[in-house]
Amino acid sequence: MPAKILDGKSCAEDFEEQLKSRISNCTVQPHLGVVIVGDDPASHVYVRNKIKSCERLGIRSTHLEYSSEITQSELEDVIHSLNEDTSLHGILIQSPLPSHLDEESLTDLINPKKDVDGFHPINLGRIVQGRLDGLMPCTPAGVMEMLRWANVDLSGKKVVVIGRSFNVGMPQALLLSSKGADATVTLVHSRTKDVKSECLSADIIIAAVGIPEMVKPDWVKSGCIVIDVGINRVEDSSHVRGWRLAGDVHPDVAKTASLLSPVPGGVGPMTVAMLMSNTVLAAEIQHQ
Repeated sequence: MPAKILDGKSCAEDFEEQLKSRISNCTVQPHLGVVIVGDDPASHVYVRNKIKSCERLGIRSTHLEYSSEITQSELEDVIHSLNEDTSLHGILIQSPLPSHLDEESLTDLINPKKDVDGFHPINLGRIVQGRLDGLMPCTPAGVMEMLRWANVDLSGKKVVVIGRSFNVGMPQALLLSSKGADATVTLVHSRTKDVKSECLSADIIIAAVGIPEMVKPDWVKSGCIVIDVGINRVEDSSHVRGWRLAGDVHPDVAKTASLLSPVPGGVGPMTVAMLMSNTVLAAEIQHQ
C-alpha cells in the first residue's frame, strides 16, 4: 500500500482555526516585526508568505527591509530599537543573512520574550529543562503538531532524527524525548557510521539534513512514518523553470512508508503556522 500523505497544509488550516480564538481573546493585537536583509529571492518569498499569514489571522506585521550593505552595528541598533518598542511583540530575522553579518550574535540580542523563532539560548535552554510552555523553534514544534494531528502515538517508539542543527535537529530530538511524547530518539549526523541501518530500525524517521533525496527506499522499513523537513532546489532540465524542489527523502519512499509528509506542502506550512502561534504567545506573555 502506498503511504498516506501527511498534509501539512490541511494541518496548518486546522491549527489556524484554533489560533483565531486565542487572537480574539488577546488583550492586544499581536504584532510581528520581520527583518530582511539583501535581495535573496527565496527569502523575499518566505517573508511575503509570513506577512500573508499575519493578514489572514488578524496579526499586525511590520516589514523592515535593509540593503545587503548594512553593517553589524547598524543591524544591532535595529534590534535594540525593536526590543524597546512595546507595541511590537515578536521579532524575526529572516535567514540567510549576508556573510559579513553574525546571525548568532544578532539572535542573542533579541529579547527572549520577543524571540518568535525560538532560537535564543534562553528559549532553547527551556526545552532542555522540559519546559515546553514557551517560545519554541517553529519547525520542530510544527512537526510535533503534525504528528499529534495525525494521531501518531510516539510513546516508546524509536525515532531517528537525521541532522543535528540547533534550529531543527537538536530541538526536535529534545521535543520527541520529552515527557508526554516519550519517544526513544537516535540523532544521526555526518559522523554516524551507518545511517542506513539506524533508519531501518526506526518506527519514525525525521529527515532534516539538507541533502536532496538522501533517505532512499531501502533505508525505510515497511510501515515506517517519515517526516521530510528538507526543501532543496535541484537543477532539472525537464522542468520549465530548469529546477525543482526536492526534500531530503526520495519520492519512492512512499512505496514503503505508511505515512509521509510531502515537499512542498508538508512541514513548510506548519512552520509558518507555528510562527504565528509564537507571535500570539509572545503577545500573551508580555500582556498577561
